[in-house]
Amino acid sequence: MIKPHPLDGPILRGLQADATQSAKALAGDTNLSPPAILRRMKKLEEAGAIRTRRVVLDREALGFGVTVFLGVKLATKGRVSLDDFERAVAAISEVQTVQHVLGVYDYRLRVVARDISDFERVLRRRIMTLPGVGQVDANVLLSEERRPGPL
Repeated sequence: MIKPHPLDGPILRGLQADATQSAKALAGDTNLSPPAILRRMKKLEEAGAIRTRRVVLDREALGFGVTVFLGVKLATKGRVSLDDFERAVAAISEVQTVQHVLGVYDYRLRVVARDISDFERVLRRRIMTLPGVGQVDANVLLSEERRPGPL
């Protein structure tokens, strides 16, 4: 854990908006010089506050026009290990996230597909054949709004 610095907020917000920003660009939002920004970023990375920087791809521009959230309830928790299910589902390229959750379902998956027919193929041939899969509930994403995080 790192002791927060008053200027970490603007640095982190700037990186969340565009992780490719230079220290010079980030310095414009603070009273720090680019070398001071780089030192703060290094400290934040070493402390684990910044885990990674990533590029956000436009799924639709890449031909993936459908996003579906699946609730998956395992049929036989005792016979199939959670690790086996997680390993198998993580190998499906259309599955973007795998979340082990508490509640009605055991897992929540975010799945992308080119269209509904493509999603049906992924569901029938890849997801429903995973070890231990029982009940599956699907919710098709209609729209999504990105809301900034707590910083």
